[in-house]
Amino acid sequence: MPDIRAEVLPAILQSTEKVQVFPLLVSLQAKDDYTYRHTIAVGAISSMIGKWIGLPESEQALLTLGAVLHDIGKAKVPEEILNKRSRLTAEEYELMQKHTVYGYEMIKSSPGLPHRSALIALQHHEREDGSGYPFGANSDRVDFLSKIVAISDVFHALTSDRVYRKASPFYEIVRQMYTGTLGSFDKGILLTFTRRMMNSLIGSEVSLTDGRTGKVVLINPTDPARPLIQSAELFIDLSKEPEIRMEKIIG
Repeated sequence: MPDIRAEVLPAILQSTEKVQVFPLLVSLQAKDDYTYRHTIAVGAISSMIGKWIGLPESEQALLTLGAVLHDIGKAKVPEEILNKRSRLTAEEYELMQKHTVYGYEMIKSSPGLPHRSALIALQHHEREDGSGYPFGANSDRVDFLSKIVAISDVFHALTSDRVYRKASPFYEIVRQMYTGTLGSFDKGILLTFTRRMMNSLIGSEVSLTDGRTGKVVLINPTDPARPLIQSAELFIDLSKEPEIRMEKIIG
């Protein structure tokens, strides 16, 4: 913990002071050591969200610490389960889910660590509608900081290469999170996250699923996952064209 407080947390907070989303995302992509990079990435993304929503400085520090430690319970999960390339069996998945409880117990029993950091480890897989684990707790039973880390955790996990699947484009994961495809998240936090992430695309050249290319010119405030695209002299409002999506960023 002294090393984490002296070296890791200041580096994360500094990296998100004047955040440029694209360079930060590239630097956080999991390559060789997913577990290590995921730990740092969730800390950085959570810190970024905390600043976007205006968390007080005291809560910002708690958030970043808890986010860095959110998966510490995986130290007690067998490595062959963590790195398994095929689908986990029901028994293996049940054991994997226990990393939340293990993490809570480890942090709670460590002198000097705040209880809310332990709650983040316990609750970062809970969902607003009670569909998560380990307890199926719904929105009013989940700490606000845990809700931030839940979004950061899913976002980085799905935008990173893993041993069992390739990464998905970040804007596609943002869209799926916003539409509820990937589970139920806090709507206020998710709206801020989606708007900020999609705003980073303004000015980018993209290709669309219908074969056209264009530039992102405007993020729709009521449907930020589906922006306005300019293709030659034509404007394409993706919020009104549900069958068309962005396919990739060009360049």
